[in-house]
Amino acid sequence: MKKTHQVLQIILLAYFGLFLIFFIAFDTLGGLFGMQEVSSDDMVKIILLGFILFLISWLIGRTVRASLEKKIKNMETEMNGLKAKIYDMEHPKSAEKAKIKPSPSEETESSNLPPRQNFTEE
Repeated sequence: MKKTHQVLQIILLAYFGLFLIFFIAFDTLGGLFGMQEVSSDDMVKIILLGFILFLISWLIGRTVRASLEKKIKNMETEMNGLKAKIYDMEHPKSAEKAKIKPSPSEETESSNLPPRQNFTEE
């Protein structure tokens, strides 16, 4: 697809280059093609054909860019996963300590108040 985009850009450049040269040298080249003068119909057809070539080239360029961005995103995700694995392999102790942490018991209260004491009179 990338190659197609490059080829279409070259075709578009050649088309508009020939279009420019033809109309600059119309006095000499016009007679070769049997054209006495350029009508507005001819100009519209030439410009529309160039515009269609441009749109095709632009759309293919967008699809190429989108596919490359998708590949880059996938590669970054994969690279981040590999970095995480390497980090885990280099620092195994910190991972074990995090796993060994005791969970808070259910008996402890979240408040800072001391437990209530019952005093009985004797």
